Amino acid sequence: MAGRRGGPGVPRARRGLTVSALTLVILFGFAGTGLAVPPPPPNPSDSELNNSKADANAKAGEVGRLTNQLAQAEQKLSQLQDDVELKQEEANKALVDLQAAQDAAAQAENDAKAARTEADAAAAAIEKARADLKTFAAASFQQGSTVGSLSAYLSADSPKDMLARAQLLDAVGGDRLNALDRLQQAQTAKSNKDSAARKAAEIAQQKQDAARQAKTSADAAQARAISAQDSQATQNAQLEKNKSDVEQQLYAAQAKVSGLQGQRQRYQDWLAQKQREDEERARQAALASSGDGGGGRPASKPASGPAGSSIEAVIARALSKVGLPYAWGGGNASGPTRGIRDGGVADRYGDYNKIGFDCSGLMIYAFAGVKGLPHYSGYQYTAGRRVPLSQMRRGDMLFWGGAGGIHHVALYLGGGQMVEAPQSGLRVRVAPVRYGGIMPYATRLIG
Repeated sequence: MAGRRGGPGVPRARRGLTVSALTLVILFGFAGTGLAVPPPPPNPSDSELNNSKADANAKAGEVGRLTNQLAQAEQKLSQLQDDVELKQEEANKALVDLQAAQDAAAQAENDAKAARTEADAAAAAIEKARADLKTFAAASFQQGSTVGSLSAYLSADSPKDMLARAQLLDAVGGDRLNALDRLQQAQTAKSNKDSAARKAAEIAQQKQDAARQAKTSADAAQARAISAQDSQATQNAQLEKNKSDVEQQLYAAQAKVSGLQGQRQRYQDWLAQKQREDEERARQAALASSGDGGGGRPASKPASGPAGSSIEAVIARALSKVGLPYAWGGGNASGPTRGIRDGGVADRYGDYNKIGFDCSGLMIYAFAGVKGLPHYSGYQYTAGRRVPLSQMRRGDMLFWGGAGGIHHVALYLGGGQMVEAPQSGLRVRVAPVRYGGIMPYATRLIG
């Protein structure tokens, strides 16, 4: 703004009176003969000039102080935004871990049921074998010999033949006893397996409970981060308003010091700057509405092909989704999906009603033909070979985060450009690589 650049001094303003008056004649003279040139401003006294200069200097100092405060507040708000993104990704991680724990608990319970069925079957077999053995022994006792119930079916031609058959029946009885022993051993093994399976099911249930608690904690941490972000945003808005108020006072003070012509010049400077800013905003809005997403690329998007294992196939799939909405929790190997609720920022932007991608979901879709990736940027960071940023190349994944973990991922295109699903309220876009908060390694899945 013109006020920040500082207005011209009083002597310069006075020297410019003649030129400015001539300019006004040119500007207004062609509009019609009924317009008169404004009279020159009154000549203020030295005391009025000194007082107005002191007032303008004080206002300029206040603007500077508020500008510094606002810069610090904006930096803090940016950090809080990173924290919100991190908490959102941690909530993603907790959701993935909870699903895995639930699947493991279900599998463990199924295994325990199968083990119990086997143990019950073994016990039933033992009972049947024991009953058969009792029947055999009772029949032998009633017959008064070792022949038992089989004597009715055996006929001996001689004592020698009878002895041989008795020995045969003794062996049969021994085999039954051996079979019973083996069945009992099998029952013991299956009972041990049943016990181990039930223990595994208990542990899996405990892990599921822990994962559910972690999900609750992650959701609470996300809510706190969002609350802190909202509070900081309110403070920023108040600082911006205070700064704007003091800037208006500064403009008035500078106008008083410089006179009517200086005020006109500063206003024209400000108007030109505002026009440039409005044109730039209009250009950005036009790019965004055309699906460019602010990335500076043409609105036309390459058609996505089938999932392939080459770097160019991966990049083509990612670029084919430029312009689609960001949707927290959205995206899989088949394409965009409906977002999910997060209880905070994503809900306020209505992500659960949008079909699109979040940052890790876009990577899942891009690399579908290479490797199945989990829906959590922290796990994606360790999903491939990590290379220093100085060696990053087209097709590598870039990550942002810190000591608290990873909160964002994008696909590097080369030439300092990347494609990303940035955050709620925006769209998939191509943008210059941001090096603030970037992780020291890129992750390479191909090559």
